[in-house]
Amino acid sequence: MAALMAIELATGWDPNDAEVVVGISSGSFVASLVRNEALNLDSLVRPSDNREDVTERIRSHVFIKGPSINVGKWVRHGIVPGVRRPGLTLFLGSPARYHAGGIADWVTTHIGSDAALSWPDRPTAIVAHDLRSRRRTVFGTDAAPEVGIADAVAASSAIPLIFRPYPLGDRLYVDGGVSSGTHADLVLGSPEPLDLVLVMAPLAAKVPRMRARFHEKMLDRVGARALADEIELIKSDWPDCDVMTLSPSPSVQNASRPNPMDASRSVPTFTRTLVSMKRTLAQPDIWERLDHHLVADQKPRQVASR
Repeated sequence: MAALMAIELATGWDPNDAEVVVGISSGSFVASLVRNEALNLDSLVRPSDNREDVTERIRSHVFIKGPSINVGKWVRHGIVPGVRRPGLTLFLGSPARYHAGGIADWVTTHIGSDAALSWPDRPTAIVAHDLRSRRRTVFGTDAAPEVGIADAVAASSAIPLIFRPYPLGDRLYVDGGVSSGTHADLVLGSPEPLDLVLVMAPLAAKVPRMRARFHEKMLDRVGARALADEIELIKSDWPDCDVMTLSPSPSVQNASRPNPMDASRSVPTFTRTLVSMKRTLAQPDIWERLDHHLVADQKPRQVASR
């Protein structure tokens, strides 16, 4: 959220003008705000708020407890496939303390019930992982079930071990980031080549994390590998497309520690991201490209945000 807001403040470009928007996990929540003209400070902070108010509001919406999931589903969708192919799949479908219905409600609070139950008119893709097929589902495309964007965001945000799988119809979904934190190749669904693809990649840090924990190293390594493959696909089909990747700086990474899902870390991480992005966008090689593609008084160009 803060990264896109920083780009908008610096360039005057409205993220909703993007030809294509792709959202995964927490990025799917941002995508729902962007496509409904709700990406602003009011999405996080109210005029009379202090840090504790913001923390409590996020906690009350995101972390909703409910009845536990059937362990048999975890055995079928996580343990058995995990034994066959050891890795993150072991945790898919695992019992968890929270359900993601509160996230769907939070989306509704920001964009209204009509928008929450429908889909944006402009190309928007929200990615979740289907436990049964063990493949990504891209809501907002012809290949996926028709759902409202609030439910799609909840499905995309159901992080294993924290949230139980999110049911839609006869399917169960978990966080779309289990296979890739970016899914940048989905922009290739655009009928016309894009001039610029902006990739926000929180799990593909370019700078090694200081005192990185094992899981952080693993997530960065997997995320960077997936993103590199996706960028290669984009450049193969659209050789003239400019792909810009923005990853968190060490200061932002530290602000979200030790637990990025801790609601009390939201405000420090948000403010640190704004400060960090100001420095990042001021780098000559970054700013020249943004100035070329996005500055408000230039000729409109085709852009995608992910």
